[in-house]
Amino acid sequence: MRRAFLLFFLLMIVLALVPVAAQCPMCKMSAESNMQNGGMAGRGLNTGILYLLALPYLIAGTMIFLFRKNRSKLNQQ
Repeated sequence: MRRAFLLFFLLMIVLALVPVAAQCPMCKMSAESNMQNGGMAGRGLNTGILYLLALPYLIAGTMIFLFRKNRSKLNQQ
């Protein structure tokens, strides 16, 4: 069962990486040209991406923490 879960998890990671290659080239060009001309739009775009990236990890980490905490309480009884 654990091996099947690991295989499923790795498959989901691989499938999640496929859309990463299809980013918007116009947004990238716009941000790069803005940064070359002394603008700050590219920095703001990168900060926004990092915030969007952090939220799923925070949610998953919280769920795992709560699951393990509750599981250890059940094992003690």
